[in-house]
Amino acid sequence: MQLAKKKELAAKVLKVGKNRILFMEGHLSEIKEAITRQDIRDIVESGAIQIKDVNGRRKIVKRKHRRRTGKVKNKVNNRKQEYVIITRKLRAFTRGLIRTGAIDKDKNKNIRRMIRARKFRSKRHLKESLEEL
Repeated sequence: MQLAKKKELAAKVLKVGKNRILFMEGHLSEIKEAITRQDIRDIVESGAIQIKDVNGRRKIVKRKHRRRTGKVKNKVNNRKQEYVIITRKLRAFTRGLIRTGAIDKDKNKNIRRMIRARKFRSKRHLKESLEEL
């Protein structure tokens, strides 16, 4: 007995996929006689047509790739932009210090290494550390 068209109709009426429609063996003659959408709805209520559960884990557990507070990292481009801005600012500041004679070449070399290693959070932090050195 070919019931493919009945299965398609039932899938449209119940708004599920064709693979999820399940016809009960004892009620196949009733299903064959069903023509309209209302007939299909009545048969579903009587229990002759059932809907299978959704397969797969993703529908059951919404994972979102386990992105929680400990896992979310800043975007690389943002971190890089932040690094570039602060580095340029600090290097320009040290150039000014050399011009004025506040620091010598050797001290400048050490400071530049520290800037590259991101020891300083800001220009103010660099100024405070210069006072200590």
